[in-house]
Amino acid sequence: MEKIAIVGGGSWGSALANLLVDNKKEVLIYDNDKKTVDEINQFHTNQSKLGDVPLSKEVVATTSLDQTLNFSDMIILAVPTSVTRIVLSNMKNIIKRKKLFVNVAKGLEFKTNDRVSQIVYDEIPSDYIEGFVSLTGPSHAEEVIVRKLTSIVAASNNLEHAKLVQETFSNEDYFRVYTSLDLIGAELGGSLKNIYAIASGMLDGLGYGINAKSALITRGLIEMKRITTELGGLEETLNGLVGVGDLIVTCMSKFSRNYSAGLLIGEGDDLKTSLSKMTMVVEGVKTCKTAYFLAKDLHIETPIIDAVYDVLFNEIEPNIVINKLMARDLKSEQ
Repeated sequence: MEKIAIVGGGSWGSALANLLVDNKKEVLIYDNDKKTVDEINQFHTNQSKLGDVPLSKEVVATTSLDQTLNFSDMIILAVPTSVTRIVLSNMKNIIKRKKLFVNVAKGLEFKTNDRVSQIVYDEIPSDYIEGFVSLTGPSHAEEVIVRKLTSIVAASNNLEHAKLVQETFSNEDYFRVYTSLDLIGAELGGSLKNIYAIASGMLDGLGYGINAKSALITRGLIEMKRITTELGGLEETLNGLVGVGDLIVTCMSKFSRNYSAGLLIGEGDDLKTSLSKMTMVVEGVKTCKTAYFLAKDLHIETPIIDAVYDVLFNEIEPNIVINKLMARDLKSEQ
């Protein structure tokens, strides 16, 4: 039986562990929180992340990073982007052989603007990297854990690595994986969409309707394409699951932590208060700050990102930034 190691016992790491057991894989989850590890091993749940939904009894967890690295040559990174570099730094001191790194988090590192693939190659010696795959797309752990139909993408610069991940995670019951050779586009699409999910929540919190949300999603996609193509990704990648697909699911779903944080802000909370009410990391907040300064450096026009940044970090009322957006000079959609 093929062995797969997952670094991160959050909602997504736990849901993917359950999926892999369904696919007849042997799974080991690493988490530094002993309480989470004990709960998974003893009670087969992860209540703070996934409620009362049971995990397979074959899902096993550990607090030993050394044991995890020795367990498998495929390492699933399921930790927030903000701590990825720290986790990898801990890994490089104990890693003993090449690994295929598969990232399932969605975000950009603040200050460096790095995608997770860049962080991996920066932190782990090349002698220990077999390759890198981004497993990304429209998916919520809360649906995968109860085996609802889901389709996502395995993106890599190496097609064989992408196909391996595709075959590892796909099944005929509820989970389908496509492949892509546009790693840059896939990573950026999965990261940037979180900014617009925050904006979508704000719109709902303010009482706007589906007309406004439709405009947000379509114009947000334009901004995503501007940044992605400037950084070397392909525009057509964002027409698929990692762009349009992920943008729709994140902007429309109650399961989205980014949407939920935006909703609280639209209803009157400030950023600090809204984040204090969240049980999981809201990746879109730091991604918004990163994308805001990145767009300025690249001289790219991103009015929606600018507006979200103003609400989050300049503490401007959402209605004021919406009015500013609506008062912009009229122009052609093309």
